[in-house]
Amino acid sequence: MNALQAFSNVALRGSAAVVPLVDGSEFTVQFLGESLARVTLKPAAGFKEPRTWAICPEATTDVPWEGRPRASLAGFDLPKVVATNSSLSTQRLRVDIQTQPLRLIWTDARQATSDKASASAVIAADRITSGYMTEQRSGLVRHYLERVVGKGHIPVEKHYGLGDKTGPLDLTGRRLRTGGMDSIGFDPEHGDPLYKHWPFTLARTASGQWLGLYYDTLATCTFDFGCEHDMYHGFYRYAEIDDGDLDYYLMVGDTPAEVIAQWMRLIGGTARVPAWSVGYAQTAMGLADAPDAQNQLDQFIDKVKSHGVPISAFHYGSGYSTGVGARGKQRYVFTWNTAKFPDPKTLNKKFNANGMRLVANIKPCLLNDHPAYDSMKAAGGFITNAKTGQPIIEPYWDGMGSHLDFTNRASIEWWQKNLKAQVLDYGIDVGWNDNNEYAILDDDAVSGGFGTSIPMHRAKPLHSLLMTRATYEAQQAYQKTALVQAKQDMASQPSVTSPESIYTVSRAGSPGIQRYAQTWSGDNTTSWRTLKWNIRTGLQMSISGMFNIGHDVGGFYGPIPSPELFLRWVQACSLNPRMVMNSWKQDANGGHFSNVPWMHPEVTKDVIAAIELRYKLMPYLLECFERASSHHEPIIRPTFYDFPNDEECFKDSDDFMLGSQYLVAPVVEEGARTRRVYLPRLPAGQVWHGFESGEVFVAGQYHTVNAPLAKLPLFKRS
Repeated sequence: MNALQAFSNVALRGSAAVVPLVDGSEFTVQFLGESLARVTLKPAAGFKEPRTWAICPEATTDVPWEGRPRASLAGFDLPKVVATNSSLSTQRLRVDIQTQPLRLIWTDARQATSDKASASAVIAADRITSGYMTEQRSGLVRHYLERVVGKGHIPVEKHYGLGDKTGPLDLTGRRLRTGGMDSIGFDPEHGDPLYKHWPFTLARTASGQWLGLYYDTLATCTFDFGCEHDMYHGFYRYAEIDDGDLDYYLMVGDTPAEVIAQWMRLIGGTARVPAWSVGYAQTAMGLADAPDAQNQLDQFIDKVKSHGVPISAFHYGSGYSTGVGARGKQRYVFTWNTAKFPDPKTLNKKFNANGMRLVANIKPCLLNDHPAYDSMKAAGGFITNAKTGQPIIEPYWDGMGSHLDFTNRASIEWWQKNLKAQVLDYGIDVGWNDNNEYAILDDDAVSGGFGTSIPMHRAKPLHSLLMTRATYEAQQAYQKTALVQAKQDMASQPSVTSPESIYTVSRAGSPGIQRYAQTWSGDNTTSWRTLKWNIRTGLQMSISGMFNIGHDVGGFYGPIPSPELFLRWVQACSLNPRMVMNSWKQDANGGHFSNVPWMHPEVTKDVIAAIELRYKLMPYLLECFERASSHHEPIIRPTFYDFPNDEECFKDSDDFMLGSQYLVAPVVEEGARTRRVYLPRLPAGQVWHGFESGEVFVAGQYHTVNAPLAKLPLFKRS
């Protein structure tokens, strides 16, 4: 690897500074806001990724389908900048530029006492020996930052982010990758990577400031938070981009909330959702795969009613689209197995009549004997091999298939047309974008790129994003048409003139999916370990900018949960933004089995009570969802989000905040009937109360509270 070699001269261009490099590249630092800056390395031959689909600062306008030009500054209110030949400064943030070697030093401008940066005000600094390195052989680029350690080389800084990461929230000392994979049965403590490509990091720095960094690339990235050490370079951390562009956004704040809000404004915020989507939802994948699936689901509706389970939605697993005969396991998107579902529209009306809205699983790959395969091949609708021009065919759901190219208009139109005809017209409200990681292995795979092809190693998460957008916009158009018709049919009823918020779901994606979809941690495995560590993964996703998240309640994969584990899992997820009981299991006889609220009669009453708690707090939950959209606040968050000056809140914990008012303390240990919980410090005169009992608890202390099997420990601020 070679360090970037810069000329000594720095050219000032408005709110930017440009450093020419020896190889003809340009290194640019530009302020986009008082506490927001951008750093780009533009190769002499131009950007490898000339477009972005993540950056969306214009609140009322989405990114063009073809992408936003990487050089665009539209939507940014460029601040007044004080510039010298070696520094740029707003009233909040200052950067000093060194060219020999090339490195940047970022400081709190409020603490500046002279034209030189104060050491105590340093927020972040590139590694002193070499901040930026490239490798011609592989095309990778690295950005190195100094890492501050204390006595005994104990890390001083804390690192978070990267989306769906496992293990403790603080990522210090770990090396992790961003790149979507279908990670069924992943290790909940050590597994990596999972489903998302989310190259955003959040750090509490040695100065006490908070720092956000987003690397705007679709290429696979590796982040090292102090795992690597080299005696010649001191202590450092780095981000490595695999054959993509170095284009990163740096944002600072006094609290994590300030940084996260800036980050969300940068990528277009969070979609509003219809109220029904915040309720409890159920899937029954085993039932949908049964030979008499429609009859099984009809009986399921009756059981929901007889048990008195509060429920707002049912999610069709992909079993409704399975083949028949010897090929019965395979999924054929936008088809109905009429042998199993002889009259699905009647079934769907029964779901609706019993208070359940409907969501249907859809997949972006056509098996090579799909009825539409040949026509899509002729239309150039698949990811292809750059050398042969033929569709890439790889394993997919017990068969071989080709992935749709969502940078091709023909594919988008086909997708939206069939979503309407085979899903929405059947009385189903929402498409659930699943198995959409695009983990294509062929080195020569390319997508159309709306006319300018993109190699798939720089486009995998883009297809997850655009697939989700295609679904979202198809639902939007469908609703608009339905409202026009309703106005014509019922002109005297003004209630039909208000559109419902659009909601969809995606398992995979990159920054931008939160503009369209809810997501979750994927195909988890049933175990006490998973229950414990999934809590951290959900919180990590949340403070990374995916606010509408959850987990498969009871575990998707693996053994059937015991009654105790099942109940504790329902309790732990009852106050997550997404609460869906989704599973694919086998019983002792090898038959298909689904987690359902009444699966263990001895705890059914308490399971239903935990679901009822969600509905009891529904007005507050809806308020949290609204604030997620309007104020860019996570719905659930680590306690340090609300109490960043309380050091106890940074310790590893099973607790989390629901909005700013409730602290949730799930029980995640088998046999536990008490729970030790830290209740953070509050302003003078405020205390914590037990949610049900009203018992007063002193703030800023640990408490051991009763946690009988039927109870979720829950606390409210006075």
